[in-house]
Amino acid sequence: MEGVDGARAAQTPSCRAGLSHRYGRMGLRMDPSRKRVIRLTVALTAALLLASALVYTSFSAGREELTASQLLRNARPGQSYILAGTVLKGSVRHEGTVLLFRVRDPKLHVSVPVRYTGIVPDPFAPGRGVLVTVQRQGAVFVGQQDSLTTKCPSKYQAAAASY
Repeated sequence: MEGVDGARAAQTPSCRAGLSHRYGRMGLRMDPSRKRVIRLTVALTAALLLASALVYTSFSAGREELTASQLLRNARPGQSYILAGTVLKGSVRHEGTVLLFRVRDPKLHVSVPVRYTGIVPDPFAPGRGVLVTVQRQGAVFVGQQDSLTTKCPSKYQAAAASY
């Protein structure tokens, strides 16, 4: 071990073991194929964790919409539910800032009364499909403020006969 390299080599512990100083303090370099396998394993593990988190949040965030008849059967006071149905014709009225209306089950002739305060969408009208987040309070379902949305009629629906 002569010259500058020899002087440095004599000072480092790895060089005393017969290893060159150009490999650094850790000694020999890692095999490139092993390094690729480790990187692949880490990347696949991270991808799996991210995919699992996405699936979990997708399913836990979504809540089931209930119809009026399902709500009457299953609703418990204090719990929030998404009520889906059609605004019953002749049921819409205002009491100050409160909007009172009934939501009808699309398949059965059952409806529930809703008491709602908040922003009312422009397309809201009797006969229109709506979604509203409600909580049961006695016989009435109180709508969560600003949770009312209307379902737009399909542009592919057959037009009603006008004759």
